[in-house]
Amino acid sequence: MDYAILTGFVLVTGVVLALVAQWKGWRPSLLVILAVGIGFRVLIMTTSAIDTWQPVDFLNSFKPAGEAILNREDPVLGSKGGWHFLPTIPYVYGLLLWLGIPWEFAGRLVTVVADIVLIPLVGKLAGSPRASLRAFQYACNPLAILVASVHGQVEPVALVFGVAAFVVARGPGNPERQGMKSHLFSRARQSVSALGVRGAAQQAVHQAITPGPGDRANLRRAVLAGLLMGLALCAKSWPIWLIPGMLLLLPTFRARAVAFVATGVLPVFFLVTLPIFAGTSISQIPEVIRVIQDIRPIVGEWGYSAILVGGDWTLHSGIATFGTRLIYVTLLVVAFVWRRADPVDLTTALLLAFMVVTPRLGAQYLLWFMPFLIARPTRFAWPAIIGTSLWAGYGYLYMTQFDSDTWWALHSVWAQCSIVLLPILVLAMPWDRRVFKAPAERSHPTPRDTVPASIASTSS
Repeated sequence: MDYAILTGFVLVTGVVLALVAQWKGWRPSLLVILAVGIGFRVLIMTTSAIDTWQPVDFLNSFKPAGEAILNREDPVLGSKGGWHFLPTIPYVYGLLLWLGIPWEFAGRLVTVVADIVLIPLVGKLAGSPRASLRAFQYACNPLAILVASVHGQVEPVALVFGVAAFVVARGPGNPERQGMKSHLFSRARQSVSALGVRGAAQQAVHQAITPGPGDRANLRRAVLAGLLMGLALCAKSWPIWLIPGMLLLLPTFRARAVAFVATGVLPVFFLVTLPIFAGTSISQIPEVIRVIQDIRPIVGEWGYSAILVGGDWTLHSGIATFGTRLIYVTLLVVAFVWRRADPVDLTTALLLAFMVVTPRLGAQYLLWFMPFLIARPTRFAWPAIIGTSLWAGYGYLYMTQFDSDTWWALHSVWAQCSIVLLPILVLAMPWDRRVFKAPAERSHPTPRDTVPASIASTSS
């Protein structure tokens, strides 16, 4: 990378501004927030686009997907599996290439625009009175700048629709909401005791499908939230972990059912219209689905898998299978423990837990939890943000200065060092917010209003 020093300076400046904003209690205007966020991202996008180093997948996977659209070819098959998601983003790539924009700019323009839109959405997710502070802190987030402006990875596109779905599902009113309510379980037990299992089930179904006050407005929110979450799934498959939190933010069973169905509409639409918009033959669709579903068992980049294989990328089905099962078990446990928490806290816990137990991870994955953790920070939020940003920045900025052999030697150490971040990510989970408490029930400020422990005493 030719502009590593400039990029590093911008990233450090962002961290300093974010921490000072917390310490001083800044509440900048939206215009100032967007000016900072756009300035950082456009500057780094420009230097990255003219750099002699370009990310391998950015050139060899994403670009062929956009070119395939121009050539009326399927983006999944045309990129030889380099693009293994739905064709939604390749359509945008193809349009920008058709307009004559050089790929080095066009590919990053998609992610930079999405990440800029995400800035005010993080403020909306946080809610007043700290909305502007949280939006400013995301505008300064170093990992977001790296992923969107340097790597051109599509995580910001998935996140902008996923976070928008949360904001829409929550609707107006107090931004803090309870997840699953404990009284529902006691009411269910009483119904079963009084009516029997069958009678209680019939009563529950009747109550669920019977319209209530404000039902029409709730259903409108549910449809829009579901469609937005569907667009997130059109970008990548991982936003499936956001669906539980979105559903819990909706007020009724009817609204949740409608949102769940609406979530699948656009992914199905983009799949079945491949023959119309992408030139995919009907006979090729099963092969496209197979490639999209196929997850290669690449391990060795992160956490315990890096320790097991010495920090080298490798295909290891045993570790990958174990890790996948560990993910499912862990997330089920986390979902149960945080079931009564604010749905944003539940989502933060799920995403952080995923990072801890996953056997395969690219640095861009670490952006998944950033909007949620910044919107509702915990005591160890900033150690997690800074730690993961330092780890990713080392890979993006320092390791790219060397030839292939030196890069591989550095990669081995870099990957294994990620194990140090796992306990920090565990600590950053919202442990003291496992059960929602209304603001009136709190006897002291919540840890989400703090920064790292080193300056916590001055930030309240």
